[in-house]
Amino acid sequence: MQAQKILVTGASIAGPALAYWLSRYGMDVTVVERAPAFRDGGQTIDVRGAGRVVVQRMGLEALVRANTTHEQGIAFVDQDNRTKAFIDVNAFNGEGPIAELEILRGELAKLLIQHSQDRVSYRFGDSIETMDDKGEQVHVRFKQGGEQVYDLVIVAEGIGSTTRNGVFGNEVQRRPLDLYTAYFTVPWQPSDGQVMRWYNIPGGRCVCLRPDNLGTTRAFLSFQQAPSGYEKLAQDEQKTLLKQMFAGAGWETPRVLDALENASDLYLDAVGQVKMPRWSKGRIALVGDAAYCASPISGMGTSLGLCGAYVLAGELSRHADHAQAFAAYEKLMRPYVAQAQSVPKFGPRLASPHSRFGIAIGHAVLRIATVPGFKTLFGKILSPKADAIKLPSY
Repeated sequence: MQAQKILVTGASIAGPALAYWLSRYGMDVTVVERAPAFRDGGQTIDVRGAGRVVVQRMGLEALVRANTTHEQGIAFVDQDNRTKAFIDVNAFNGEGPIAELEILRGELAKLLIQHSQDRVSYRFGDSIETMDDKGEQVHVRFKQGGEQVYDLVIVAEGIGSTTRNGVFGNEVQRRPLDLYTAYFTVPWQPSDGQVMRWYNIPGGRCVCLRPDNLGTTRAFLSFQQAPSGYEKLAQDEQKTLLKQMFAGAGWETPRVLDALENASDLYLDAVGQVKMPRWSKGRIALVGDAAYCASPISGMGTSLGLCGAYVLAGELSRHADHAQAFAAYEKLMRPYVAQAQSVPKFGPRLASPHSRFGIAIGHAVLRIATVPGFKTLFGKILSPKADAIKLPSY
């Protein structure tokens, strides 16, 4: 494809990764992000399998490794903080529940932006107000004023992308997993160490504490419930809800709820997946969570975003016709996405049983997960199939 003027919406993971590869192929790329400035921090994510291959081809693996959280494993604890089961980071060759390359979302996004900003224009504090695909070009009006014409627009936003919804309408299918998750930062304490601690609470709830590399700790709370609109509540209302949901839960939950009061980075959402019959329409295409969110339960969101960005940019560089490039991108990514999305709806109930007996059984099963003879079997269950795609060399 000849040099194109391309607009990418969303500056988290898939957007900056896509912008890097497009600019490397000679495209004129602008990334627009509605957040007023770069969003630091966020939850811990992992770079694994084919996603790691993409990072290697970008020349970023050493920097990613230097900025990881250095988690050593995951401990499943009881209310007295006694470890009932433990899975070491190396138990499944660094590709198990805790991957070798665990990094904060914001830290990875920052590396991707820094790696591309000398060739890509980043426009924070703005978003698309209207788009008009006229066949030969896409006319875009921005909310902060001004209009621009682009050859292509790529939507790299999150699961609830309003830009995608405006283009694809009722083609957007969200599969709920009847689970809510909340993330925020809490002050570090010596007990946090370098291990993720997972505490199950009867009723399908859990509280997790994860070390980071910034001198703080990342808290993760989840509870099982069908979508109820909690993600649309004001942040103060969300905090009240979480305090009610986890009142009297034991372990270090009171510490977590105390920190929640002053947390400025709370993010609460209903966990689900995005399934769509197509990822492009005319000169507009989707990548990452906006196209095929697999949910945090899959352990594949980052790998899908990185691989999708790499493949989409590569196919656009390879084909003179954008429609052919979009079709080739879908053909290559669809099987990978389908496998990543093969998460059973009862998955949350397995991870967070509803009864004390169920929790005890879960701990017993996890204790034998790394025992020789069982390791191969549990590796197939606990390790996301993040390398189930052969990435072309563009």
